[in-house]
Amino acid sequence: MKTTLDAITAHAKAALLRHQTESQADVIAANCAWLHGAGYNGLKYLAEALADEVRSVALEKDLMGLDLHGVSCAYLFPHIEALHAEHGRMFLRNVRHGLFLLKGSVEGNYGIGCPVDPGFALGGERSKNPYAEKLELAARDGVDVDDALWQSLAT
Repeated sequence: MKTTLDAITAHAKAALLRHQTESQADVIAANCAWLHGAGYNGLKYLAEALADEVRSVALEKDLMGLDLHGVSCAYLFPHIEALHAEHGRMFLRNVRHGLFLLKGSVEGNYGIGCPVDPGFALGGERSKNPYAEKLELAARDGVDVDDALWQSLAT
């Protein structure tokens, strides 16, 4: 089905609230829609994250960087972004759903390592937004979303 980024945001927020995820629901939902606009399946990753029992972990920078303990970045990205602002470039370990870090790295003009690798670096500099054109098209024309996935998030 074809839908808008605003509809994805609203749908994702409703799913988060149904799963008792009130903290940061607006930000997580907007990030999910941004991922769809950039060409990634944010709703799929959100559905996987909603099935997780563990949604938070105490994040403390150590000599090796930051251990995310396999908790989804769908929930952790605001905290990771704050630590990045404080400490700069960091190596992340035990990363799950690292694409949720992409929006912040693009908007903040810093680099991000491979988000599908279980360990990648966050930091450096980025000179332009490589997703601007995709996001403009998605905002104008909408994006395709899997009907079954959409329905699964509605319950």
